[in-house]
Amino acid sequence: MAAGPTLLITGATGLVGGRLARALIREGAAVRALTRNPAAAAGRLGAPISAVGWDGHRIPPDAVAGTSAVVHLAGEPVFTGPLTASRRRRIRDSRVESTRSLVEALGALHPAERPAAFACASAVGFYGSRGEERLDESAPPGEGFLAEVCRAWESAAFAAAPLGVRTVALRIGIVLAREGGALPGMARLFRLGAGGRLGRGDQWLPWIHVDDLVALIRCALQDDRYRGPVNAVAPEPVRNADFTRALARTLRRPALLAAPAFALRLGLGELASELLDSRRVVPQAALDAGFAFRHPAIESALAEELGGAAARPASVGGGT
Repeated sequence: MAAGPTLLITGATGLVGGRLARALIREGAAVRALTRNPAAAAGRLGAPISAVGWDGHRIPPDAVAGTSAVVHLAGEPVFTGPLTASRRRRIRDSRVESTRSLVEALGALHPAERPAAFACASAVGFYGSRGEERLDESAPPGEGFLAEVCRAWESAAFAAAPLGVRTVALRIGIVLAREGGALPGMARLFRLGAGGRLGRGDQWLPWIHVDDLVALIRCALQDDRYRGPVNAVAPEPVRNADFTRALARTLRRPALLAAPAFALRLGLGELASELLDSRRVVPQAALDAGFAFRHPAIESALAEELGGAAARPASVGGGT
């Protein structure tokens, strides 16, 4: 980024937001974090930021003033309990209503004062379960609760485009990082000898290394070629069984067990589909824009985050 811009990040104290904030600060940008706990935000990030408080839904009108770009990553966690009516409402509102509020705040600014770019998180859940179908950004939405949430979420985000703000919806896959997300829990199971495939294991698993996701967000903020939906996934999707074998090799542990589909449905209810559904998602927009993935293959990503031995990572695509 050019020296001196101010960027607003919601979810700046989360897994992706934290790494993004630190990367931007290293490049000389000023980061404004929209957070429920401003007093704790700077300490958690370990970096100089300005913090603006919010309630998770309504964006203070002055939060977006003076920014050159906005990144919206905040949202109610999905895998923290059954999908009761109240949790469905919280999951949806924390994404859709907060995005609408953010766009309203952008619209309240004078056109000359609006940020140039708006990158909003979405998810590969947009596509539903699609079997062997190759899913680039032109693929239509799927069915199910999370697909509906993603459609409404992106619709709210794209309302910023008529305001003259270049808008990107990042359809994010499973983020691989040592400090959070799904990977630490999976690694613990494998280290205990309790790891294994989920269901039949032939479902496609879209994933991305956290550093590649951060780099992709930075490109989306800087490069005018990024607009509309962008699949934020690695260029080499893997089947669940192949992911399981790669994780077992990285940790030098067996992968002898399997979680039957019926057991997952008993334990997780409707959320089990998020682990059993097949989404063969490819990052066509990023590749067309020349994005270079540092970790295109699952073995490299797992080795980087879990400390296993691996070959030097190879890039896929052009320069960032």
